[in-house]
Amino acid sequence: MLKEFTVRPDPDDIRLTRRVRGVDQEGKAIETAVVTERPLTLFLNGREIVTMMTIGDHPDYLAVGYLLNQNMLGHDDHIVAVEYEDDIDTVVVRTDRETDFEDKLKRKTLTSGCAQGTVFGDLMEKFEDVRLDPDAILRTSWLYSLTRKINTAPSLYLAAGAIHGCVLCEKDRPLLYMEDVGRHNAVDKIAGYMYLNRVPAFDKVFYTTGRLTSEMVIKTVQMGIPILVSRSGFTAWGVELAVQAGLTLIGRAKGRRFVALAGANRILFDSDPNQIADEPRRHARKSAAHAEAAAEE
Repeated sequence: MLKEFTVRPDPDDIRLTRRVRGVDQEGKAIETAVVTERPLTLFLNGREIVTMMTIGDHPDYLAVGYLLNQNMLGHDDHIVAVEYEDDIDTVVVRTDRETDFEDKLKRKTLTSGCAQGTVFGDLMEKFEDVRLDPDAILRTSWLYSLTRKINTAPSLYLAAGAIHGCVLCEKDRPLLYMEDVGRHNAVDKIAGYMYLNRVPAFDKVFYTTGRLTSEMVIKTVQMGIPILVSRSGFTAWGVELAVQAGLTLIGRAKGRRFVALAGANRILFDSDPNQIADEPRRHARKSAAHAEAAAEE
């Protein structure tokens, strides 16, 4: 069993942020933290797949999760090695047999994700074959506890802003908390960790700070996770796909408030929202400047 926050952001990691000098709206000199970006070139069995922009942590999870979520690796493929070369920003995933992905490279599609997210081949490949656990539940008491724990946890967002976060949860426990400049990277890191560590998905909740787009729904369903929660809003296609897949889709989850637009049958309303405090302003998602101001209070 994974512990609470088995993986979590490390805002003190000097590789992930840097201090930059500038001026504010009054012309006063300031120094602020900004998130770093670095290229990571991914190879699968000697063939170059893509170069991604990432903050640079957990390249092994990112590489494996990316290949899984693009359907370039199957769950029956056996990974024999994941080799990361920090000096040349390269990660190589090796399997014990060749994989069939050449056609996917020819049909690359730009998606709505930040930082040049891409999906290879048919976006709906394998989507209709996934069966999510109909018995999975989400108690509202768990949801309120999760959002409070996640929003108050130390993070790169609170340190520097300009970043997305995703969290794998079980009941009221955040298990894996990943951040990156693109929400798709954060999702892929979690997918890679789950695959490499054989973490089951049928009873999990996936939380994201980003929008509930078609891409987020597709990746969550492909990972086999039955419940997707965001503090942000929805897209129409994201909702349609969630309904089609039987995914519970919850958005605008802040403080005592949330909206479910698909799969509400999994929600058990065991808490009185009037007894739940609104989200403190200092923990609301905000700009890096506001985050620094809150930290100084």
